Amino acid sequence: MKAIQIHAHGGPDVLKYEDVTLSAPGRGELRIRIKAIGLNFIDVYYRTGLYPAPSFPYIPGDEAAGEVIGIGEKVRGFKIGDRVAYVSNFGSYAEERNISAEEVVKLPDGVKYETAAAMMLKGLTAHYLLRKTFKVGKGHIILNHAAAGGVGLILGQWARSLGATVIGTVGSDEKIAIAKKKGGCHHVINYRTEDFAKRVAEITEGKRCHVVYDGVGKDTFTGSLDCLRPLGMFVSYGNASGPVEPFSLRVLAQKGSLFATRPTLFTHLAQPGYRQKAASELFAAVTSGAISIAVNSKVPLKDAAQAHMALESRATTGATVLIP
Repeated sequence: MKAIQIHAHGGPDVLKYEDVTLSAPGRGELRIRIKAIGLNFIDVYYRTGLYPAPSFPYIPGDEAAGEVIGIGEKVRGFKIGDRVAYVSNFGSYAEERNISAEEVVKLPDGVKYETAAAMMLKGLTAHYLLRKTFKVGKGHIILNHAAAGGVGLILGQWARSLGATVIGTVGSDEKIAIAKKKGGCHHVINYRTEDFAKRVAEITEGKRCHVVYDGVGKDTFTGSLDCLRPLGMFVSYGNASGPVEPFSLRVLAQKGSLFATRPTLFTHLAQPGYRQKAASELFAAVTSGAISIAVNSKVPLKDAAQAHMALESRATTGATVLIP
């Protein structure tokens, strides 16, 4: 079968489309014929070395959707032909893969493979941000950075459906309409041309936000703290512009006894029962119409390098999926 392998850290050119051999599914594993693969910034972080790779060569990719075509010993609850999706460390940039059945969830009727691949990692990220890290509800004011991106579009819609006032930031004027129309935002700011902290203060009449969700990182960190009211929470969940540089905890005191946290999805997925519960809530939000998943680009798996270049340039909106 074909897969993308990475043999060394580097730019998009290190993504190699190669023949690989796959063994039969082991004990507790399913074999999945992959129909669609989610593209995420975490794939870039591992490729460049910002996050350490497990070993070389490795097959990147943390989410996909497909069909069960093989079942290992001691697997219960699945059958050949089941439509499934998953979030799991590595192995998704491939035509087929073996994976622990514990990491797989069944797809509801009516959810397409491309939609599932585009929403598992991003949607479950939005879930833990909104329901675990800071439980957003009616009356909350949130700031959602990269509001036209993959996570941002889901997070904004979901937060609005929960009763929050959603302020979004984007990196271009073209993305403003997308964030308003498809991302649940009540207000949108171009953070490249406007002082977003000043605009947040104006929009909220000086009250500022209860929580800031920041997947951009270095470029927005300082301004994000200035967008928070006393006892507000800064949540860093990505590094699209580079990692947040070290800072003094005294800054949090000076700006109003703020909270700051850097949670990860995989920490949450390691908690017993979380995966199934969160996926059920995500699927319910999607099938009810509260969240619409925007798959704005479909790229052949062999052209993964081009997809990475587009993602890193922040030229994309919504989700990109790779098609084997």
